[in-house]
Amino acid sequence: MAIIDAHVHLYPPEVNRDPVAWAAAAGEKHWAELCTRRRASGQAVQAFPSVDQLLRDLDAAGVTKAILLGWYWENHATCVRQNEFYAECVRQHPDRLAAFAAVQPAAGPVASAEIQRAVDHGFIGLGELSPHAQKISITDPRWQQVLTLAAQWQLPVNLHVTDPLSRPYPGRVETPLEDFLDLARAFPATQFILAHWGGGLAWSPVAAALPNVWFDTAASPLLYGAEVWPRALNERVLFGTDYPLVLYPKKESAPTFSCLLDEAIRAGASAATLGENAARLLRL
Repeated sequence: MAIIDAHVHLYPPEVNRDPVAWAAAAGEKHWAELCTRRRASGQAVQAFPSVDQLLRDLDAAGVTKAILLGWYWENHATCVRQNEFYAECVRQHPDRLAAFAAVQPAAGPVASAEIQRAVDHGFIGLGELSPHAQKISITDPRWQQVLTLAAQWQLPVNLHVTDPLSRPYPGRVETPLEDFLDLARAFPATQFILAHWGGGLAWSPVAAALPNVWFDTAASPLLYGAEVWPRALNERVLFGTDYPLVLYPKKESAPTFSCLLDEAIRAGASAATLGENAARLLRL
């Protein structure tokens, strides 16, 4: 059985060398709040592995392929650099990696041009995006243009979703769940992947009635217990870890794929969830 992780992040070497200094220089304050913080224990929330380390971790867990997601960057220039890095990663490891493009919709025409460039480089989706964190209204024509282009080029769009009932944490941004339902209804030709179990929408009958809405399981152990796995429809759930987050801080000192994969299998996750859905949706 091919196992596909549909929600993985990597960063260019200059980010890994000094994430805090890089974020300050790049004007990516929100990313720094989320990704460079430490838990009360002093443990880093996430690591900053190289692509070679990622491949070793995939091999250790028996994961066939990773989908590299961009980030909901504040600045267009950061999106461009992220996409350049991902294009090179995929060029070097096409059998193991595929990529979604980072986009800042507020950049307007240059954002549309970046999507075209990503398509030319073989990217297979857009995201992880967040209109709420990227400070653009879901009714803004620039945001809607991105979703229109996504449908035109058959690029699924991964969106960050925060569960309204989840605990507060530094950098948290509210993402009203109704906004995602409105987007799916307004853009029926666009396929949406709502990250983090869609903030709870994965077990909503309203969301289940929308055929263009999918969900990933990214960061699940930091948000929910293992009991959530059977609650969602298997045919529209994609396995995702949110690597390189440390998902089990009480028993892990570094990010892995193995522990969440073990949890999913013990909870009865189907072959569809573990890889077949991603292969179908992303035409892998």
